[in-house]
Amino acid sequence: MASRPPSPDAIAAGDTIAAIATPAGHGGVGIVRLSGPRSHDVAHALCATGLRARHAHHVRFRDASGQTIDDGIALRFDAPRSYTGEDVVELQAHGSPVVLRELLARCCELGARLARPGEFSERAFRNGRLDLAQAEAVADLIAAGDERAARAARRSLDGEFSRRVDTLADALLRVRVQVEAAIDFADEPLDTLGAEAVAAALAGIGGSLDALVADAERGRKLRDGLHAVIVGPPNAGKSSLLNALAGSDRAIVTDVAGTTRDLLTETIRSDGVELVLVDTAGLREGGDAIEREGMRRARAELARADLAIVVLDAREPAAGRAGQADAVAAVPRILWLHNKIDLAGDGQGAGIGTGADPLRVSALTGAGLDRLHAALRDLAGADAGSGEGTFSARARQVEALGRAAGHLAEARQALAGGTLDLAAEGLRCAHDALGEVTGRVVPDALLGHIFSTFCIGK
Repeated sequence: MASRPPSPDAIAAGDTIAAIATPAGHGGVGIVRLSGPRSHDVAHALCATGLRARHAHHVRFRDASGQTIDDGIALRFDAPRSYTGEDVVELQAHGSPVVLRELLARCCELGARLARPGEFSERAFRNGRLDLAQAEAVADLIAAGDERAARAARRSLDGEFSRRVDTLADALLRVRVQVEAAIDFADEPLDTLGAEAVAAALAGIGGSLDALVADAERGRKLRDGLHAVIVGPPNAGKSSLLNALAGSDRAIVTDVAGTTRDLLTETIRSDGVELVLVDTAGLREGGDAIEREGMRRARAELARADLAIVVLDAREPAAGRAGQADAVAAVPRILWLHNKIDLAGDGQGAGIGTGADPLRVSALTGAGLDRLHAALRDLAGADAGSGEGTFSARARQVEALGRAAGHLAEARQALAGGTLDLAAEGLRCAHDALGEVTGRVVPDALLGHIFSTFCIGK
């Protein structure tokens, strides 16, 4: 026989959180999730019956007066065998937003509080159920825009990314021990403490870390999309090109040079490949103060671009190219476009646009845009790979791995010069940077920022 449910007054307010865990829609199923020390007591009062762990119960959810809010399924999970590592209850109800809000309000009356964004995943991280890279992969899986991105996020959630980071961190820690031992026994010659073996080990770690950085960057591009910046001289048709690629009038187009003053971002998807396009102010000498600020922002955007799409007027491409070459010289990939071929009297698009030969297009008539789409798909595919075997990664993770590689290079240089103190410090910094990826070493402020970007209920 089920035990008698406790009265609402008997339920002490504890750090138990509640949230609608899935978007509600009429006719569907909505879930209210509870996690924390009072979850089972709240569910007991709400359902007027006890719940067995890991069993589905068909129950009626009742309000304070005993009236039925809805009927549905209740599932109980006991700590630590739950998503968060705490006592958890999931309440599956009909997907009416009204019903779910009433159910959520009743949970709060019974001692729960509303969860912050990402708090369920944050608790899973803090309780050791997930590391930070896996927790972030939960959000990446939810936000995945295609099958490749979803599979990559699933690999990170399964721990593939974390295992590679932890393997490097463990190897680095073993070398740190040897270097710091050499410092403690300074009277001994360094060679007798395995200097050659240490150098060889660091070389191997460096090679593995470089490979991991490259794989993480591919995962970042798969998650975020190829970051492409549209640049060129004023009135070359950059905004018209953005509108043509986006399929809508996102940017203002006029015959007046310098119309675009600020950055305009649009995300497009073509055959499963995502590109983030950024339209920028035309780059030229002079201009008023506002236009000069727009050009400054354009150059700053180029500094972090994966691809520069350089739009030139097909009627005078040579002069335009000379004026843009320096601005895009440091961008990893450059796609040269000669636009307005309808005005130049040449309606034929030719060339792939990635070398000396430009791709010839007309943003107005659409001539050559099919070849442009194909070129963009090829470039995005080359950067992100096929997606098979790729794990999802975020910009902060790639940046942390890059710092780890930099510190490791400094440590190797210091070791080669016999400066053991500097080598030990470099290895410590590299080890800490790796720890930031998985959350082994991460400040609370960063954790708060990361989890605040998650959905409510995740």
